[in-house]
Amino acid sequence: MLGLFCVVVSGIASASTTRITGLRTAADTDRSRLVFDLGGPVEHQIFTLQDPSRIVIDIEDVSIDTDLREIIPDSDLIRRIRSAPRNGNDLRVVLDLTESARPKSFVLEPAADYGHRLVVDVVGGDASGGGSGGDRNQPNADEPRDIVVAIDPGHGGHDPGAIGHGGVNEKLVVLQIARRLNRLLEETPGLKPVMTRNSDIYLPLRERMRRARKADADLFISLHADAFRDARARGSSVYALSTNGASSEAAKWIANRENSADMLGGVSLDDKDEMVASVLLDLSQSATIESSLSAGERILNKLGSVNRLHKHSVQQAGFVVLKAPDVPSLLVETAFISNPQEARNLRSSAHQEKLARAMRDGIEEYFKTAAPRGTRIYAQNN
Repeated sequence: MLGLFCVVVSGIASASTTRITGLRTAADTDRSRLVFDLGGPVEHQIFTLQDPSRIVIDIEDVSIDTDLREIIPDSDLIRRIRSAPRNGNDLRVVLDLTESARPKSFVLEPAADYGHRLVVDVVGGDASGGGSGGDRNQPNADEPRDIVVAIDPGHGGHDPGAIGHGGVNEKLVVLQIARRLNRLLEETPGLKPVMTRNSDIYLPLRERMRRARKADADLFISLHADAFRDARARGSSVYALSTNGASSEAAKWIANRENSADMLGGVSLDDKDEMVASVLLDLSQSATIESSLSAGERILNKLGSVNRLHKHSVQQAGFVVLKAPDVPSLLVETAFISNPQEARNLRSSAHQEKLARAMRDGIEEYFKTAAPRGTRIYAQNN
């Protein structure tokens, strides 16, 4: 049975602490998610206790004006939520469980209409893997893993992409930039790149998504070179998935029974009815889009230091390659290949290196504040 619960927390908080402004929950039989809406960024620690089974979340320098015992989540895993002040300005939240379960947590920065959030997933039974930004690809909690970045050079094979000024070819240019980005990420401690293609081959759009998910990617970035009928158009752009694109993809996942047996953030949709699957997809997609927007802002800012920006904020569209519901995904238009000057730049190995380095720097900056727990970068920064 799946339930949704939302509470808005009211009252006046201490000016010296961050305020918890709301708590949203959703659950099915083997997974529950809690989203704490926050007035600002927070630091937290999470651990489990046994006999009886509990999950403890210690949040630093926060306040709340509602007793969480009043919230009764419709969850087969969480029997009760309670909280109490700790060490003066800190808050301890305790989840009393009906059985032993594993917690996963991550923080999200403000994006779109959302503010700061702390997300806690509670996974029961033998379910494995994490949701967007979770502890995926982690064989042992005592052995931190690298963050996986999937690099997708657009087009390829019989699909050349745009043919730019002077005959420069999009599929080859983006492959060259992707190889440079791959090398730079390999040289960056804590990051592990994987490429969807490393030669001039054709890949269907959904195969690119599939390869990223198979690699347990924490971030997917698809590289392209824009084109327009007006040769004066120029600049770099970054795209994340739109809400409409997410909705249409959710409908496909629910309708297509091949997807129902897939694992969405460690949860199989195979035994879920349509409503359960719909809510789980919505939870995963919302967190994924928010993470995508946050990562995209970092990358766009870095690209602005080496190239003019065509759009000064992350755009949202329904590109198919962005539709993996549990992998934050971005499409980067590196430059306008139809612009004579930018086409020359795209052919330049020095400029390709600058573009790749800017993207690497943006990725590294993003994960310094949003590294999944269980990764080397998270361990270094906490």
